[in-house]
Amino acid sequence: MARVMGILNVTPDSFSDGGRWLDRVAAVARARALVDEGAAVIDIGGESSRPGAEPVDAETELARTVPVIEELAGTLGEVEISIDTTKAEVASAAVAAGATLINDISASLEDVAAHTGAGWIAMHSLGPSATMQDAPVYDDVVEEVATFLADAARRGRDAGVDRIWIDPGIGFGKTMGHNLDLVANLDRFVEISPTVIGVSRKNFVGRLHAESDGITGDVPVADTDDRLEGSIAMGTWSVLQGVDMVRVHDVRATVHAVRVVQS
Repeated sequence: MARVMGILNVTPDSFSDGGRWLDRVAAVARARALVDEGAAVIDIGGESSRPGAEPVDAETELARTVPVIEELAGTLGEVEISIDTTKAEVASAAVAAGATLINDISASLEDVAAHTGAGWIAMHSLGPSATMQDAPVYDDVVEEVATFLADAARRGRDAGVDRIWIDPGIGFGKTMGHNLDLVANLDRFVEISPTVIGVSRKNFVGRLHAESDGITGDVPVADTDDRLEGSIAMGTWSVLQGVDMVRVHDVRATVHAVRVVQS
């Protein structure tokens, strides 16, 4: 059965819910609500990775994430805690505080995962968040991303990581066409390693919603809170293609949709 990973951004500037869960008490309450909605993993991030986002230092990221993880650790039953970071220092501290997964958009923290015993999610991204959407170009996006992730999975195994997932990085240095190509060919990634997909509320879903709603403009995009149907459709499609985990904002609706299609 595919698992649903609930997104918990303890940041002021994430693209969909930036600032809502920055306070520790609010973040802990939100995590527990996501568990009640059916999340199997809570993914906690202290640095926005939206297109154009500027990096934050490790101290800031640690201050945002570790207290939340410490309060949640050991209280969620079988639900896992994931740390969404690219920094070795943050990943190590988060695992020490109780996280069991490292969600790594840089695909570079395999040694940390191996040393701490955490699971590792290696994602593909075309450069840092600040510049990744500056005219991304591929000869064959599916094969180039698949080759990158196959190499990451191999490095993880060689380092001694026991649990490895790959993530094609929808929206991370990809045009709308690239994203649709990747989603249409998820079987290519599933054959490499267990796969995570993150399509929830992303810009290309907003553009598809805008087209269906008849919204006009130079680059019409539906608001982030008006992307539910497309996000669920993409998530359930991904599960039907064999994806192991879907990372989402709208946990309850996604859990119900996944259960329906998998039954």
